[in-house]
Amino acid sequence: MRTIAFLTQKGGAGKTTLAASLAVAAAAAGERVIALDLDPQSSLARWGERRKAANASHKVIIEPLETERVPRLRAIREGLAGVGFTLAIFDTAGADNVVAHHVTEVADLCLLPARPTRLDVEATTATFRAVFLAKRRAAFVLNQCPSTYRSSRASDAAKDLMRLGVLAEPAFSARIDFQDAMALGLGVTEYARGGRAAEEIETFWSWIRAQLDGTKSKAAVAHRPGRQAAA
Repeated sequence: MRTIAFLTQKGGAGKTTLAASLAVAAAAAGERVIALDLDPQSSLARWGERRKAANASHKVIIEPLETERVPRLRAIREGLAGVGFTLAIFDTAGADNVVAHHVTEVADLCLLPARPTRLDVEATTATFRAVFLAKRRAAFVLNQCPSTYRSSRASDAAKDLMRLGVLAEPAFSARIDFQDAMALGLGVTEYARGGRAAEEIETFWSWIRAQLDGTKSKAAVAHRPGRQAAA
């Protein structure tokens, strides 16, 4: 079983929204997925409750994970693999805390969402350093980018992040389909199959799967903070 963790020290970067739609896209691709909500706000778990009534097309198990169980994450991971899950997705709180450190230790790939703002980039950079020290694979995820082609915010933020490490593909635009899907308990690929948001999530899952499968790519490993990512 492979594990993916969404991490960042700053709230509002879109971890839960990305985790939910990614879980659905992975399930549609044949993975047996469990999404674990480690955030006390329980946004992912509430999405899971709405999903039960949504007649969703793909099966995803969503479970809260209480703080007291977090130190047993390695054993929990082994147990999930033993009952047939092939992918676990961890949604964490927007804070640098003990829970995030435990999750980092068991994750095969840490994904660090950031909006294209200076505050987000700075906060995500701090998270990346912690992940790097734990010797885990990591990638930044640029999220909620302006949809207008005249904006330079996304390209400027991408350059800043790529000076430090790997940037996942694609960059996500701020699209209302993501929010509407979350409100209904759906993944964006279920809510608006032919839309641009769905295309972005499917590209994202393809990129992640390539990393987990060991496909040779500049994104295959985390880079040392302060160094330019390899071309």
